[in-house]
Amino acid sequence: MIAASFVADPGSEPASAEPVSANIVRADGRVSGADRAQNFGHDSATVWFTGLSGSGKSTLAFAVEEALIARKVATYVLDGDNIRFGLNRDLGFSPEDRTENIRRIGEVCRLFQDSGMIVLTAFISPYVADREQVRALHAEGRFIEVFVDTPLEVCEARDVKGLYKKARAGEIPEFSGISAPYEPPVNPEITVDTSKDLDACVAEILAKLPIEPA
Repeated sequence: MIAASFVADPGSEPASAEPVSANIVRADGRVSGADRAQNFGHDSATVWFTGLSGSGKSTLAFAVEEALIARKVATYVLDGDNIRFGLNRDLGFSPEDRTENIRRIGEVCRLFQDSGMIVLTAFISPYVADREQVRALHAEGRFIEVFVDTPLEVCEARDVKGLYKKARAGEIPEFSGISAPYEPPVNPEITVDTSKDLDACVAEILAKLPIEPA
């Protein structure tokens, strides 16, 4: 069960930019985000994993998902690469496309969170401003930023996808941490380093999430 430490209504509508069309009206049902969360038996939140390529974001997010499912928590992982096969397949890696990538997934996260679920994301999301815009979509306490602060040399030594080698060779012109910037979180709710034991990282995150002990 999720502890009752979140006081904001997950169904409350945060401020956001106005849509292009003026000929639309928001439709409101009679079931609130709080009602949906109660139906699951726990509170909802977006847990946002950010860090360099190879830092272990996806591995960690999937491990946390597995642990939450074992605790009967309704949860789902949105992975950066997976999203680019579908929803964001039209986007590249220019600064503008990166920002749009995060904007779209931030809106998806807000919907998942409003559905009553714990949504876990694994995106490099290199810009502080983009991550803060996603935070602003959520009611206070519903967005938990996890900085996967694995050293660059460890990420590059792993080079699971062979991307660092290509970036160093100039074959990838906009690669975060090498040929493009990565802006670390200013004040993340959680910081972990996956050069340490994975199970220890999972336990550290679970201990800081608003869930009751198993």
